[in-house]
Amino acid sequence: MIHATAKIGNDVTLGENVVVEENVVIGNHVSIGHHVVIKKDTIIGNYVQIGDLTVLGKTTSSNKKMTRKPGQILNPLIIEDHVTIGCNSVIYRHVTLENGVFVGDLSSIREMVIVGEDSIVGRNAIVETNIKIGRRVTIQTGCYITADMVIEDEVFIGPCCSSSNDKYMGMGNYKHQGPIICKGAKIGNNATLLPAVIIGENAIVGAGSVITKDVPANKTVVGNPGKIIK
Repeated sequence: MIHATAKIGNDVTLGENVVVEENVVIGNHVSIGHHVVIKKDTIIGNYVQIGDLTVLGKTTSSNKKMTRKPGQILNPLIIEDHVTIGCNSVIYRHVTLENGVFVGDLSSIREMVIVGEDSIVGRNAIVETNIKIGRRVTIQTGCYITADMVIEDEVFIGPCCSSSNDKYMGMGNYKHQGPIICKGAKIGNNATLLPAVIIGENAIVGAGSVITKDVPANKTVVGNPGKIIK
């Protein structure tokens, strides 16, 4: 089903049972898989590939218990040129995927997120709200990227890493702040980053480490709690 107000470019391939809602704009040379739902106002650039069973431009929702209510008015989802999005992914409104971004199968990207040019969001990764991801970042399979993080350019985050932004776990007495990972830092498999820690430029966090304090630039930390290797 394609809404009458949707604008579709040249050489666009649509799979079976694709839904395109009102005011959607789709560029040229776009491939859209089977059973894809493209919500209203979504903007898709040129040479974009979208896998089967994916939802683009999803609106937010909440319940009474949630302390952080999502915004009622959110900008459209913007997908720039040469972006690839895998199967069974869900990407919300108020997200920008810049040129060349790759999003793996089964991934989720919440509202108020920017993913920089040529970055990778791996398979089954979860990216929460209010995050800036820089250019040429790699977020590998199964990572949990908490809300309110900053990830600068050329960061590498290994599989199954976890991060948090609420020091007192729902008590409501702490301003949410996720980790800040500075340019060129590398985070090993299954590492855990606690709220508000800063990982300095070109620092290395060893696999399985638990980071409770800031990591200086150009240093390597390992263990639980993480300690600098001298």
